[in-house]
Amino acid sequence: MNYKKAFENFNDENFLVKTTAKLDGAVKVSLNRKGNALYNQGDIEGARRIFITTGYSDGLRRIGDYYKSQGRMLDALKMYWIAPDHTKSETIIIQLSEIIRKLMNEGEDIPDD
Repeated sequence: MNYKKAFENFNDENFLVKTTAKLDGAVKVSLNRKGNALYNQGDIEGARRIFITTGYSDGLRRIGDYYKSQGRMLDALKMYWIAPDHTKSETIIIQLSEIIRKLMNEGEDIPDD
């Protein structure tokens, strides 16, 4: 299967393609190396696409850590969830639930007109 051609038609970065094709070990290792190289060169989005395709959990965690350092908490949560890294995803879920709880409590202080 020509993977590059398969992804050419999808420009939306948030679009995920589920495929039933299994990557053989050598292809997966090669793609993960390419993803690591892209990550190290600063092409985070290119690396993310590869790591999602291969299911490389360590790479997905690193992308999540990068997003978290940039304040992109929901994007970080997505990466941790896919990885799966329950410890890191639970931390973000707790933080987000606290924000929601505070926002809901602020609404209680607003008088009705």
